[in-house]
Amino acid sequence: MKLSRNLTLKEVVKSNTATRLGIDNNPDDWGIENLRAIAENIFQPIRDHFGVPIGVSSGYRGKDLNKAIGGSKYSQHMTGEALDLDADMYGKITNADIFKFVKNNLHWDQMIWEFGDDEEPNWVHISYKPSGGNRKQIKRAYRDSKGVHYKVV
Repeated sequence: MKLSRNLTLKEVVKSNTATRLGIDNNPDDWGIENLRAIAENIFQPIRDHFGVPIGVSSGYRGKDLNKAIGGSKYSQHMTGEALDLDADMYGKITNADIFKFVKNNLHWDQMIWEFGDDEEPNWVHISYKPSGGNRKQIKRAYRDSKGVHYKVV
């Protein structure tokens, strides 16, 4: 099933962890509609702007999968409102390019510069609320001796 011209449902539900643990990672109809909205309003505009493939490192995560990987109990991945994008999968553009384009050109809820350094995140988390109320909140993920933290910037 196509969510947008260049993104399929199969791409956003694929999970090696779900396969390994026998977890059904298929969204309900509401989740599919949310995934379609983020595909059309976030993913496809990025893909169209840069004209190159964009990797999805994490898309939809059902409740069981999210728990299995230690995801946040409030994760928007569980509602189909978030994608983790990784340009490094194809090497044509950078994750920083994606981050800057979305920040300056699209309507979005939350973006997280995931780890990396000041020049390049390891991946970019982007969420979008189709019902509105998108916060345009930017966070930066970092790790220290006490674990993973997210700082609003």
